[in-house]
Amino acid sequence: MKKLFFALWPDDEIRQGLMRLQTSMEAKSMKWVSGQNLHVTLVFLGNVDEATEAMIKERVADISAEPFVLTFDQLSYWSRPRILCLTCRQFGHEVVDLADALDQAVADCGVETDTRPYTPHITLARQARAIVQEFAPIIWRADSFCLMESCGTSEGVIYKVLRKWPLIKTVG
Repeated sequence: MKKLFFALWPDDEIRQGLMRLQTSMEAKSMKWVSGQNLHVTLVFLGNVDEATEAMIKERVADISAEPFVLTFDQLSYWSRPRILCLTCRQFGHEVVDLADALDQAVADCGVETDTRPYTPHITLARQARAIVQEFAPIIWRADSFCLMESCGTSEGVIYKVLRKWPLIKTVG
């Protein structure tokens, strides 16, 4: 069994900007998400066996979506899981449509997922507290989505890209 999720995976420029933002914050007591693990979750699958993983990979290959832009311009604190994250004051339907399409493909393979409405976010810290800080928005140009594996190591969790699918601009 593998612990899997679909995500938007940042390029180096976005990752560096996110890490600079983390470093600029004055809260030392929080558990910061490692720079190499920063991402936008689209759908969390949980533990998946090999056969279901293969079915899911085949099923999502047919998903077509156009590239889109997300502007992460707000620090949000979610008290129940105690996470500090970046969110978007506004976002288009494209990211929600992609998350919904992935969610439906996964459901068709027999995997149950979260039923809450989708909200794009980037978790910056766990065991966190609310912070008020000005920052330059992070502009994320999404041109692909990935199937990710959460791997436990002696140094902590690392996320590994298992497969990447491009978002393709349609001509019309």
